[in-house]
Amino acid sequence: MSNQKYPPGWDEHRVQEVIAHYENQTEDEEFAEIEAALQAENTTLMAVPTELVPEVRALLARKLSA
Repeated sequence: MSNQKYPPGWDEHRVQEVIAHYENQTEDEEFAEIEAALQAENTTLMAVPTELVPEVRALLARKLSA
């Protein structure tokens, strides 16, 4: 098995917690989370063509590390 590489601050335990959170969510909780994201201030949700996702992630990473 290959070694996993995680972003800074992440490890196997944190990944498993996130997976468990979403696997155990009820449909109502899922919709409430989506609704909260849509109403969050200073946040924009948009569709990005799949082929541009790596570039968008890199841009966000540069912005967050600056």
